[in-house]
Amino acid sequence: MFYTTCNSVQPSTDAPQSWPSYLCHGLISFLGFLLLLITFPVSGWFALKIVPTYERMIVFRLGRIRTPQGPGMILLLPFIDSFQRVDLRTRAFNVPPCKLASKDGAVLSVGADVQFRIWDPVLSVMTVKDLNTATRMTAQNAMTKALLKRPLREIQMEKLKISDQLLLEINDVTRAWGLEVDRVELAVEAVLQPPQDSPAGPSLDSTLQQLALHFLGGGLSSGAGGAPPPGPADAVEMVSEVEPPAPPGGSGPSLKQPVAEGLLTALQPFLSEALVGQIGACYQLNVLLPSGAQSTYFLDLTTGHGRVGHGVPDGIPDVVVEMAEADLRALLCRELRPLGAYMSGRLKVKGDLAVAMKLEAVLRALK
Repeated sequence: MFYTTCNSVQPSTDAPQSWPSYLCHGLISFLGFLLLLITFPVSGWFALKIVPTYERMIVFRLGRIRTPQGPGMILLLPFIDSFQRVDLRTRAFNVPPCKLASKDGAVLSVGADVQFRIWDPVLSVMTVKDLNTATRMTAQNAMTKALLKRPLREIQMEKLKISDQLLLEINDVTRAWGLEVDRVELAVEAVLQPPQDSPAGPSLDSTLQQLALHFLGGGLSSGAGGAPPPGPADAVEMVSEVEPPAPPGGSGPSLKQPVAEGLLTALQPFLSEALVGQIGACYQLNVLLPSGAQSTYFLDLTTGHGRVGHGVPDGIPDVVVEMAEADLRALLCRELRPLGAYMSGRLKVKGDLAVAMKLEAVLRALK
């Protein structure tokens, strides 16, 4: 059965020989065999090869492939035969853990263990140059595509089902290489970022949280013609200092515009010399408002206690960050982390990514 499969593949890989080529091939093979007889038994040390049961030998005679040889003793003609050994035993490799973002925005480190074997040595030699690398890349691409379509909970609960699906998808590609994958085991190393839609616990200072709720609730209720939600007196007084007076007959988007400015201004009490020494960078924040307009703010953590405000910074910023107003609110309320926002495309960075990720230290200062 094994040799039948290999012989059925060979006509598709070798073009038929013409009569002159066939005669030359036969003549050179005869001369090589004659040379082997004349120099025997010295040539026997080089011409005789032993192939174990778990291997097959692919022989190229004058560049043309022959049927797989082995197991046992194989005779090679000097100068005109070249060979390559193919191991038929099951082998294994691991897909190194890589960071992936799931459907619900979670960031996790995932790897996989893959076991495979070669079922057609001719195809394994003729179709792919580096079989191990090609198989590893195929497994990694299949794993990435499968996990991007699933939320974190499904990945954790249905690892066996996902592994079986990966097995089928990888085999669809590797069967044409004479290789069959026997087993795929998905391994979730760690969850680096929880899902973005998961409820976040109270991590902001109460004053800042009340300020955010007042802005959001006030803007929504004003646009709907209702009364603003009740809140503490000190929170209302802080809003009146940073919120410009609303123009008469203003539309909904104009009432929502101060939200980003108010939230960023509320950061000022949390800035400190220790935070400036830890970060030492200047940020320009381009916030896309619900009305479609873009508002620019700055966060300068290079000198003193740090500054935050409306407009562009005095000098050249180290990093320019672009995000929507809703994403800014989610960051300040600790519902979203900078790394998860960047990997999901909700946070765009122009400049050094490592400096941009230092914003996590600013968010930690809000606890």
